Amino acid sequence: MAKQIFRIVLGIEYEGTAYRGFQKQKNTTKTIQGCLDKALSQIADQNILTVCSGRTDAGVHAYCQTIHFDTASVREIKSWIEGGNALLPKDIRIIWAKGVTNDFHSRFSAISRTYRYIIRNSSLPSALERNQNLWVKENLDLSAMRRASSYLIGENDFSSFRSSSCQSKTPYRNIHSIEVKKKGDLISIEITANAFLLNMVRIIIGTLLEVGTKKIVPKKVKHILEAKDRRLAGKTSSPKGLYFVGTKYLKKYKVPSIFKPVV
Repeated sequence: MAKQIFRIVLGIEYEGTAYRGFQKQKNTTKTIQGCLDKALSQIADQNILTVCSGRTDAGVHAYCQTIHFDTASVREIKSWIEGGNALLPKDIRIIWAKGVTNDFHSRFSAISRTYRYIIRNSSLPSALERNQNLWVKENLDLSAMRRASSYLIGENDFSSFRSSSCQSKTPYRNIHSIEVKKKGDLISIEITANAFLLNMVRIIIGTLLEVGTKKIVPKKVKHILEAKDRRLAGKTSSPKGLYFVGTKYLKKYKVPSIFKPVV
């Protein structure tokens, strides 16, 4: 008789500074997925392969990355959380876990994903948070950045905002919203879309920073988008200010979408 297979979904928080990104790589063990698979395999006493809702680049952080895996091992939910955290490095934490039906998929069941980019706009950088935000000394025109971001809302060809090494079959993505907010010295830019291309958020941020520092006018972003030419957009911003915030799923799955308070 075949063993029953269970599908488990976890919410993962991590500080990505020390890692080469989420996805496993042949030439390094310093990936989020590599650490997760190793820890979960020890708990399950079998080989575990995780699947995430959205892969993050080297140095990128996550408030709530959603992953799932299949296992024949029967464990209490708290065992996945407590056991996993006991085996994981201190900069990776399992924050919740639950069983789901086999039709749930952390990537393909996603309705939308949200990223947040945090900028420290001050005369001096922070020593304590140097890996958690991007320091920008110049004054930023937030009103201009908001006007510029409005041209990116909706379903568009984002060829101008994708890395040359992006392997996606289509450059089309649907941005649902972009919010630019400020509290004290910290500016947050939060972007929600159905999905993202490789480096898409970081290139958008780099372009909006050119608007904020008055190197280009807001309407230039519309022309950059329509040109479908990566050379016209801004630089790819640093990964250290970028956070994967969370993933939204259909209510029927009852999978949490944890969103941290906006800066």
